[in-house]
Amino acid sequence: MQFRKITIVGVGLLGGSIGLAARKRRLAGEIAGYARREKTIAESEKIGALDYATTDLLAAVSGADLVILCTPLAQMRALTKQFLPALKRGAIVTDVGSVKADVVRGLETLVARAGAHFVGSHPMAGGEKMGVLAAKADLYANAVCVVTPTKKSHAVAVRKVEQFWKSLGAWTLRLDAAKHDLLVSRTSHLPHVAAAALASLVLDPKQPSAKAGLCATGFRDTTRIASGSPEMWRDITLANRKNVAQSLDAFVGELKKFQTALKKGDAKAVEKIFATAKARRDNWCVCCASPSSE
Repeated sequence: MQFRKITIVGVGLLGGSIGLAARKRRLAGEIAGYARREKTIAESEKIGALDYATTDLLAAVSGADLVILCTPLAQMRALTKQFLPALKRGAIVTDVGSVKADVVRGLETLVARAGAHFVGSHPMAGGEKMGVLAAKADLYANAVCVVTPTKKSHAVAVRKVEQFWKSLGAWTLRLDAAKHDLLVSRTSHLPHVAAAALASLVLDPKQPSAKAGLCATGFRDTTRIASGSPEMWRDITLANRKNVAQSLDAFVGELKKFQTALKKGDAKAVEKIFATAKARRDNWCVCCASPSSE
């Protein structure tokens, strides 16, 4: 048992999966959850994601050794301010946010004022389905979890956060928050924007209805993540808008290269683009790919 009490603030896919995995591995004597809706509490109890859940934020956080923020990014600071009076001195607060610089900057000092420690985290795992009923105990198995300590971070707290994610089956990687945000703008955020744009274009109701019937496996696989939470991805892309905008510029540049080659009927250039992409993806699949679906 690593902690006497863990509190999960926001019990959806990510928070529920943490609860299931932590209970399965007996990482805490007690796992509590905070949810805004009674329906979510009932669903959490139904799948056994938590020992108990409540709509009372202070009661959920009280006495916790580890608090994990699993809400949309825009809610994290406000919720942290609300639960500070109940936060135990020496407790550790972490999160699962996909953008780190703003979260770390906003929460590190805030949590420190309460005599506790904040360490940013980003488990690179997820799925297109929303809500706690979609939670899985093995969601984090073999996923990469980025931990973003700063010069002010408490060393023991950082190690405990890393060990927690490892206990859930993840691999940990330390990165500066700003560098993390730059990298994931291409590896995670850009694919979601591209999938959303493709789904919106191809499935536009103004287009012939027969078109949807012609969308097969390739379209389904490419646009799967477009079914993710609009609220969550609104917050992510806005919080990382500078990096995402730059990544979009680069992506548009690649599309224009292909468009130019196509208009010219340049068979060699078109084939080279496809061949380069295949070689790079095949190499990634062999060397680096994990089961993470983020």
